[in-house]
Amino acid sequence: MRNNAMRIHYRRNRRPQLDLGKQFRANDAIRVPEVRVVDSEGKPLGVMKTFDALRMAREQELDLVEVAPTAVPPVCRIIDYGQFKYQKEKEQRAKKTHARKVEVKGVRLSVKIGEHDLNIRKQKAKEFLDSGQKLKIEIILRGREKAHSDIAMQRIEGFISDLKESYDIFVEQPVKRQGGNVSAIIGRK
Repeated sequence: MRNNAMRIHYRRNRRPQLDLGKQFRANDAIRVPEVRVVDSEGKPLGVMKTFDALRMAREQELDLVEVAPTAVPPVCRIIDYGQFKYQKEKEQRAKKTHARKVEVKGVRLSVKIGEHDLNIRKQKAKEFLDSGQKLKIEIILRGREKAHSDIAMQRIEGFISDLKESYDIFVEQPVKRQGGNVSAIIGRK
């Protein structure tokens, strides 16, 4: 017989979309008594009552948009809100595409690693550092190796010192032991 337990639905975490309506208030959402007004060409019109500024914007069939809410009094522009919103979203997308994502790449060593294997790991580490990535160097201790974590720490420190000969490296996370792992994170300056 089947158990009538509740079914759990897992959803992928999505990044919340940037809602510009919460960032920039427009028209009747502006709740301050006085605002500094700038017209659609960018000429300052001075400080005036919000009601008068709204009336002026409606006469031009445009919107009154608060562009600097932290200023005293807040700065508002008479512009088309839809076009303004589109422009800001476009700027956010451009920032996001130009933002560089730095990943942490991993290189796994062992206490009894051979010289040739160690050289191959060094080559791979250099490729990662050349591409601007951070590097996590780790050794997983097995069996009786756990009693001699100092050897693993020396192995990682030696690996880092070999890389320091070729690159200007900073140590983001020093060599430390966490359970059965010994690891360190480095990157290029």
